[in-house]
Amino acid sequence: MFIGHLPAGYVATRLLYRRFARTGVMAKYFMLAGMFGAIAPDLDMFYFYLIDNRQHHHHTYWPHYPVIWFSLLAATSLWFGLARNKARAALGLVFTLNGCLHMLLDSIVGDVWWLAPWVDQPYVLFTVQAVYTPWWLNFILHWSFALELALLAWAIYLWRCKPVEAPASAMPGADNPLD
Repeated sequence: MFIGHLPAGYVATRLLYRRFARTGVMAKYFMLAGMFGAIAPDLDMFYFYLIDNRQHHHHTYWPHYPVIWFSLLAATSLWFGLARNKARAALGLVFTLNGCLHMLLDSIVGDVWWLAPWVDQPYVLFTVQAVYTPWWLNFILHWSFALELALLAWAIYLWRCKPVEAPASAMPGADNPLD
């Protein structure tokens, strides 16, 4: 994915905020944590370009190991379940949920080593044929880029048309049958 991770993270985080608002977490921090989680696996690109000199596929570095993200998801879910003050745990949980979403989105047309570090085998749902030069045109002219554009349009719609706010029933102290 080229442009889809951040919009997907925005959409997912916006949709999740209604569920986590009662923890007392501020919307701004919740959004920042979720969107940072959506792009966090790609921070390995700094290593890829600045140190490794593009010698290995950046999805083979540990920040792109699904086992890392799903282990973090299990740990933050446990933390959230056990915490008395759930606001910080909610930030960790939305961060790792979006890291897992990143792995799923990368799997559409990008190689992901789902069984790393134990098995050195990439998996991908759809293969992008190398037809055009430069290489990135193959991805932009592939049907999967329409999915990225749809995610971008959805994120823009939510950003422009609907403010981030908690439902009144989720506010601490409100008459909430779920509290």
